[in-house]
Amino acid sequence: MIIDCHGHFTTAPRALHEWRAKQLSFANDLPNLPKKSELNISDDQIREAIINGQLKLQKERGGDMTIFSPIAGQMAHHLGNEATSLQWTEVCNDLIYRVVNLFPENFVAVCQLPQSPGAPPANSIPELRRCVEELGFIGCNLSPDPSGGYWKDPPLTDKWWYPLYEECVRLDVPIMVHVSSSCNPCFHGTGAHYINGDTTAFMQFIQADLFKDFPTIRFIIPHGGGAVPYHWGRYRGLALDMKRPTVESMLKNVFFDTCVYHFKGVEFLTKVVPVENILFGSEMIGAVRGLDPLTGQNFDDTKRYVDACAHLTDSERHQIFEGNARRVYPRLDALLKKRGH
Repeated sequence: MIIDCHGHFTTAPRALHEWRAKQLSFANDLPNLPKKSELNISDDQIREAIINGQLKLQKERGGDMTIFSPIAGQMAHHLGNEATSLQWTEVCNDLIYRVVNLFPENFVAVCQLPQSPGAPPANSIPELRRCVEELGFIGCNLSPDPSGGYWKDPPLTDKWWYPLYEECVRLDVPIMVHVSSSCNPCFHGTGAHYINGDTTAFMQFIQADLFKDFPTIRFIIPHGGGAVPYHWGRYRGLALDMKRPTVESMLKNVFFDTCVYHFKGVEFLTKVVPVENILFGSEMIGAVRGLDPLTGQNFDDTKRYVDACAHLTDSERHQIFEGNARRVYPRLDALLKKRGH
């Protein structure tokens, strides 16, 4: 089975974006906020968006299942306020729930959280519980920077985040560290801010005792880990210089996906990071949608890159394509076993 750990509903019907624009226009007029019931998206509209988008490419590229979540770039926690963020999050998560119920063999759900700059992460716990315990979601996306590129909240290792982590451990769900859009003109959203977020999270993990306090917590750092694999020696050396636990000791808790859009990058990732810490991911349909003129293939067809890594054994490919996802997402493993997989 080919499990893609990183997919977003980027083909959501236009009505979703129109509702969001109206909601933000009333962000300071809470009594007149549009109601969730005012968003009218039919099952047929969802089917059309998925069948002609993610499902079409999933089948063409040899995938079987995608771990699916709302559009990361439009979580936009910095827009509106805490009340609008909660409402928007519920709308987006409910839409993902509808997708996975319409296509249960192809998609499984991960939720966004109703974060807002300065709002305690503990405030996101009720929505996390709703999604996992009531709707059957298997994980969550967590932005380390709800301010949208200005990094106003404490590091991910600060105890400010601990109540949320305690709940993730209790629910046994992993956390994908995923920033949203950037409102800082210094940082392009997908080209800089995403990679900055990934790299920054890893360095924060090195600097603190989070994994001593939460020995079973699991984080997925997307986009191939940002700059981390390329600078693996730097981070190993910094950890030693700072007399911190080794980078290798963090690998019980930290995992990376293969959302790297060229063969040499994926080849390098799979040679530097232990195979048991790599989950197949494409971010499809996501940050880069065009064809690579050098290959004539889509940049985000990342399965081809893994397939082409001659140094990987069949067993190692199985780990990347399926085994590691089932281990990191135990609720997914339980679901698949229930279905006889």
